[in-house]
This record gives sequence, structure tokens and C-alpha cells, in this order.
Amino acid sequence: VGEAAAILGLQPLLDRKPAQLSGGQRQRVAMGRAIVRDPKVFLFDEPLSNLDAKLRVKMRAEIKALHQRLKTTIVYVTHDQIEAMTMADKIVVLHGGRVEQIGSPLELYDRPRNIFVAGFLGSPAMNFLEGTLEGAGNPV
Repeated sequence: VGEAAAILGLQPLLDRKPAQLSGGQRQRVAMGRAIVRDPKVFLFDEPLSNLDAKLRVKMRAEIKALHQRLKTTIVYVTHDQIEAMTMADKIVVLHGGRVEQIGSPLELYDRPRNIFVAGFLGSPAMNFLEGTLEGAGNPV
């Protein structure tokens, strides 16, 4: 428990009741409860969504370090493309419950399979233009 609390910055809060914690602190406690169980697979569903920007950056690094230290599979669900691109070894892009593409962050960024993936990844978002391509007697 002490190691999980240290990883998540919860040591000063260990004597508090759940009602005395903020939403972000409760989120970190939930992550700590998962860590102490030493699971084979972690499932994190939007674990950083209630945290402020500064703490999100810190926690991204902590989760990545935890992943490398424990060498445990982590399934990380997020709508935040920055989290996905900076933390993932492999990304599954879903749209309407359908898998659009699976690959490393660089693969998805460099070779998006379709317009949805291309428009979803990157900041600022990719611009799209409609047009017609015509060749002047040369193959296009």
C-alpha cells in the first residue's frame, strides 16, 4: 500500500475518508487499489479524466513508468488522443463501436487507414480538401 501511495502521491491523504477526497484524489485511490492487487492485466477507463492538466501530465508519466516496471498488460481507454499517442505501445481506434485501425502511435499517425483515423489523430487536426485529380495524358 505504501509503494502504491508513493507512486500516486497519496501519502498525505492516507488517513482521510473517501468523502474528504476530491474527484481526482478518488481516481488515484482507485488506481492504487488496482496496483496493490498485482493483477496480470490492468483496465483503466478514463483514469485521468478528473485530474487537472498539471496532474494529468505527471500521472501519464507515472502510469507509463508503472507499466515498464511491472511489465504488465494495460488496457487504457481514453478519448484523449494525446494520452493515447504519448502512452501507448499499440492503439485501437474505435468509431461507433467498430475498430477502424490498430497500430503503433507512429503507424496510425503516418499511415491512417481512413479519413476518420486521419482526422482523429494529430493536433491541430488534419485539414481535408475535396477535389478532382485529372491527368493530362499521364497516369495519375
